This record gives sequence, C-alpha cells and structure tokens, in this order.
Amino acid sequence: MLEHTDWAVLEHAYGPAQDTPLRLVQLLDEDPEIQAGALGMLDMSVLHQESLYSATAPAALYVAAVLTDPRTMTIHDNYSAWDERPRPLRAALLEWLGMIADSAAYGETTGEDDGNDPQDTDAVRAVSGMIYDAVLPHLRAVDPTVREAALGTTTALLQSPGLADRIPEATQVLQRLISESSDRRERAAAVLTIGAWGEDATSWLADPDPAIRACAALSPGCNGNAEATRTVLQALLDPATVDSWFLEPTAADPWAGHPLPHIESRLRHALLATAIERISDFKELLPAALASVPFCSNLTIADDWGPLLAAAFPSGYSRGTQLTPAQRRYLNALVDHDPCWRYTHLITSWFDDIGLPPARNAIRALVAGLQPRR
Repeated sequence: MLEHTDWAVLEHAYGPAQDTPLRLVQLLDEDPEIQAGALGMLDMSVLHQESLYSATAPAALYVAAVLTDPRTMTIHDNYSAWDERPRPLRAALLEWLGMIADSAAYGETTGEDDGNDPQDTDAVRAVSGMIYDAVLPHLRAVDPTVREAALGTTTALLQSPGLADRIPEATQVLQRLISESSDRRERAAAVLTIGAWGEDATSWLADPDPAIRACAALSPGCNGNAEATRTVLQALLDPATVDSWFLEPTAADPWAGHPLPHIESRLRHALLATAIERISDFKELLPAALASVPFCSNLTIADDWGPLLAAAFPSGYSRGTQLTPAQRRYLNALVDHDPCWRYTHLITSWFDDIGLPPARNAIRALVAGLQPRR
C-alpha cells in the first residue's frame, strides 16, 4: 500500500500528501507518544474536520490492514481530544475509521451534499467493504474498548446501502456477543444496534435484565408489539431506576457518561418518545407521564413534558374547552413542580403551539376550572 501508492499526486487538507506514508508508518512505532502524534496528524490532514480527500481512502485501507498488528495494542490516554480514557491505539484507529465511514455515508443517508469532492467520497465507498472485513473480527476482541469502537465503526460502515447485505452477518456476531457478555452497556448497545438495522430484536423482550428488555422494546420492529409497549410503560413507571441503568449525559451535566448508540438523548427520554409514538390514548400514558414529573424542568421540556403535553392535547387546547380528567391530573402535577417554571421563556413556545397559557398561575386557574386570561 505504501510503496505502490503515488502519494505525491494525492492530496489532504494541507496540499500534496507526500508526508502521509511517514505518519502511517509511525502508527506502528514503539513509542506511544509517536503513535498518538501520528494519529493526530492523520486526523488533521486526511480527515480534516471530517472532510474526505484523495489521500483518505488509501490511508484508511492501510489503517484497516494493520489493525491486527500487536503494536496497535499500545495503551495511551490521549489519542483524541474527545476521549482521554487510557485505551489501546487499536480502539482509537477503529474510531477513526468509523468517522471516515460516517463522512462517506453522509450523502447517502441525508441526500444532502456532504461538501466533499464526489471522487474522494466514491473512493472511500469503494473500499468500505474491505474496511468492514477488517473491522468485523474486532467485535469479538478481548479488550472492551476495542469491542466498543468496533461496534461504532461497523454501524457507521453499514449505513451504506452498498453494504446492506452484510447486516445479517454482523447481526449474528452481535447476537453471540450479547449471549456471552456480562456487561450491561455492551449488551444494550448491541441490542439497540440490531434493532436499528431492522433486524429482529423481540427475543430480548424476555431477557432477565430489565434494561435489555427496555432497549429491545425500542426497536422499530417492535411497533405494534403489545409486549414491547408494556415493557416501555413498565420501565417509565420508575424513572430513577431507568436513569441508574447507564451513566448518561444530562441537561445539567452534558459531559457525564456516554450516550447509548442510536438514541439521540437519554434512554428514559427515548422510552417516553416511543410510548408517545405508539400510544394514542393519553389516559394510557398518564401513569408514565405522572411518574416523569419529578424529573422534569424547564431545561428538559423538549425531551419529556413538552411532548407529553402535546400528546395530552393532540388537537390543541381551545379557550373554554373542558379538560379531561387525564389532562387535569397531568397539568395539576406540573403546576406543583417548581423546576418546570423557572425562566419560562424556555417553555413558552410549547404552550403557544398547544394553545395553553404559558404561565403557572394561568394553568393553575385552568385546572381549577377558571378561565385564565391569555
């Protein structure tokens, strides 16, 4: 790869790519500082700000080819600015390949211009199958950080429609991992990934671990599955327990923990969104809605009580309309919860969209059967 690639005619973010072979060779240096520096330079040059260049595809192929080299198991704590965990270089290289795959798949998954030269994107897509073949075995690696990175990279690669036929193979590997692993987060990530791929996740609705059952119930393939809906609602009755399953970022501390894959916010919020999507009768949602109130605040309205209010008033609220018992109970619980009413400019748009008055006293009057002023 190094000798038979004409690097002088290839380019990266800073011009001709003649320096790229040196950086690639340095990945296998005995000094972990040199290895980390080489990866940092490669990240800045052939994947600058997640952009692709003509040197990106051959560099990615080289990295994929050396993943099994023992020297990539050197431990370092500063392979990237976004993750300072001590981990093997192999995990960092896998993540780097995942970023390349994600960038190449962007136009395929969004339909938008990814800003890259189409030839550079096509070159990466053309070698994605070979990169996938090199990455897949690391889903069964001994080191958990390597397995985690391999899962993220496999997911990024399989976004491409051109690799859709590889999904069943990857699913079989993850199924085996789930059966053998004792790590809750790892098992949950694998179940969520299998579900996101459109593969059958219903067997884990009977898993002994309630966290795994909840993750399985989120699978799009469980839409219409009564058992999955019951699983979601049961989990939502105990928000504190759901939050204890995994260390996740919060509105108050966005840097705490790590988000689960295929979930845009917290698991609890994903469960709420799924319940709202699958259940049209707010009376059925009410127990979960009431259980969530102690965890709501003005900062979380987009993730919990805002969508729940919209579900409680699917046609909006018109002045003079009598509240249903379920609507009254939910509004009354919100009125009594102080954190929801701090800095109300953050919540006004949700109330305006529904037609409710965006003031605590006005909602209190509405619950009491009075007609508040707008």
